Amino acid sequence: MADIETKKILNTIINDDCIKIMNAMEENSVDLIFADPPYNLQLGEHLTRPDNTHVAGVYEDWDSFESLAEYDDYTRQWLEAARRVLKEDGSIWVIGSYHNIFRVGYIMQDLGFWILNDVVWNKVNPMPNFKGTRFTNAHETLVWAVKNPKAKYTFNYEAMKALNEDTQMRSTWEIPLCTGKERLKNADGSKLHPTQKPEALLYRVLMASSKVGDVVLDPFFGTGTTGAVAKKLGRCFIGIERDPIYVQGAQERIDNVEPVANAALEYSCKQKQPRIPFGTVVERGLLKPGTILYDAGRKHTAFVRSDGTIKGDNTEGSIHQVGAAAQNASACNGWMYWYYEDENKSLICIDELRQKVRNEMNGEK
Repeated sequence: MADIETKKILNTIINDDCIKIMNAMEENSVDLIFADPPYNLQLGEHLTRPDNTHVAGVYEDWDSFESLAEYDDYTRQWLEAARRVLKEDGSIWVIGSYHNIFRVGYIMQDLGFWILNDVVWNKVNPMPNFKGTRFTNAHETLVWAVKNPKAKYTFNYEAMKALNEDTQMRSTWEIPLCTGKERLKNADGSKLHPTQKPEALLYRVLMASSKVGDVVLDPFFGTGTTGAVAKKLGRCFIGIERDPIYVQGAQERIDNVEPVANAALEYSCKQKQPRIPFGTVVERGLLKPGTILYDAGRKHTAFVRSDGTIKGDNTEGSIHQVGAAAQNASACNGWMYWYYEDENKSLICIDELRQKVRNEMNGEK
């Protein structure tokens, strides 16, 4: 089969086998892959609740494999195809449960993928263990990886920190199962797909590891959660799904999504600033040795020494060490703590001098 041009299949759902389609797509053509493959749950007999009502588990043919060897072979085939279409600096997320994620991770490493994180999706409303024979299975695992250790992948660190109320985002995510109106239903009111993922989960994945306009591929598209979130967040999607009923449900769902306005798609992206030692300020003559430094209340003082250290009343060292000692604190940002006097005896924060050096390094005045 001739190569499928990526630009011709953007924002479409392809009703076909994902291995076949990915092997026909252009190489190195997608920025991000989110894969929710069969888990090979091996449930066997149907589960019932204590009141003998039926539990809607996963008994579909697409989750059934004759053996672990067959499952491993299938996993290797689709991961090889996914690796082929992923850009060199793109990344891939694969979600699974204890039934399959360890096998998937092993095969990913065999194929040369470099794992960045394993993220635990902690389901705040998990299905109980009705038999009472094991712990309630309350989490799934996502493996986030790139094609090689030197890949310059996208990670919107500042956006994720802002999403988490200005606290660094951790690798455990508290997100409920997909329920209520978000859950797609059949005509008889039952679940259209047994393992539909919540949009909140995909929102976090796409926000963390893609940019506006990026191409996001989901080879096991199901009911289209990836596509719906991609459309909301200004990303392009490509969905591949074998089941025509799922395709129909996903298409109707995505057609009803209202894209977010461009202005609202902007997010925090703090540029990493070059590190400036305090000694650089001294050697450039912005502060002379012997200059007296003050805290904001003029309670503590220290003087600048020629090697870029400072000496206070009872201690000496870096601007951070002496600042911490002055406050009897474990740490201190000396750039924000210390001030110097200008010609008018007004206090000026030394951080302004650091910024001046940075501006000069960037060719600014």
